[in-house]
Amino acid sequence: MATKVALVGLGMAVTPHAKSLLDLKGRAEVTYAFSPSGARRSKFASQFKFNLCEKLETILEDRSVQAVAVLSPPNTHLDLVEACAKAGKHVLLEKPLEITTARAEKLVEACKRAGVVLAVMLQNRHKPATLRLARAVDSGELGRLVGASAYIKVWRPQSYYDEPGRGTRARDGGGVLLTQGIHTLDVLLALAGEPAEVKSFVTTTSVHRMETEDMVCAAVRWQNGAHGIVEATTTNYPGTPERIELIAERATATLDGTLGEIRWHDGHKEVTGAEGTAGGAGADPMAFPHDYHLAAWRDFLDAIEQRREPLVSGAQTLRVHRFIDRLLQSR
Repeated sequence: MATKVALVGLGMAVTPHAKSLLDLKGRAEVTYAFSPSGARRSKFASQFKFNLCEKLETILEDRSVQAVAVLSPPNTHLDLVEACAKAGKHVLLEKPLEITTARAEKLVEACKRAGVVLAVMLQNRHKPATLRLARAVDSGELGRLVGASAYIKVWRPQSYYDEPGRGTRARDGGGVLLTQGIHTLDVLLALAGEPAEVKSFVTTTSVHRMETEDMVCAAVRWQNGAHGIVEATTTNYPGTPERIELIAERATATLDGTLGEIRWHDGHKEVTGAEGTAGGAGADPMAFPHDYHLAAWRDFLDAIEQRREPLVSGAQTLRVHRFIDRLLQSR
């Protein structure tokens, strides 16, 4: 029987979710699509033929709805997720968890207390190249890590930040780290583990007029003894795919967008995936395929059916929020 799903929030983020749910017809049934904005409901209806509703209460009160995708701005997440959890609905949440780590912790606790699944849409973890590299690290194939770095060098024009609330602490909670970099930082932590020490420079450059940071340069010493760099910016025109570099005792490995490579010390090379990006690196933040959203949705539905944690859980995502806090505070 198909899992009955509702969509809450019909803005920019909804399209890859809607496409994924169309592909999952038979496993998931979209019962409602909700936005408080009539204009957004109309625009969404012109693209997707899902049943619309005008009130959140319609979703919360319908006991047949098993899961809700919360796709609204970050500063609305806590209230919406608490309401869904209280109503017994499993939640797939767009990143980030919330605008502050304290609010994020309350959100995760609400789902834990209610006994509902909380998955977070950090789709880079579902890339085949990421999954292969994670296995190589976890199994010890690469040997001990001695270096682990991430480079998030994307482009956003000023028009992007001219949208109301974009890049503000009140609505988004932060700049390049929490909005764009969180995807790559999530993968970096999954591969490298916890940071032991962080030293960083954080700034808002003259390229943008915005409240929060658009450039961060940091050095990190990881708890496993590895050292690395985190570089994140939205000033890098025209934008390049996100990149992770791992240096280990037996090989050097890279994740370059959706392309993964392991170069072994004996001279052979292993390639997984293909060139591309799982997130918009250029002026259009939605210029990417929905393949990895689809994989995340499959994992979320499996987690509900199997009563297990999803690949990217709320608790795991709290690690990324805390790492971002350290990057912003350690100057």
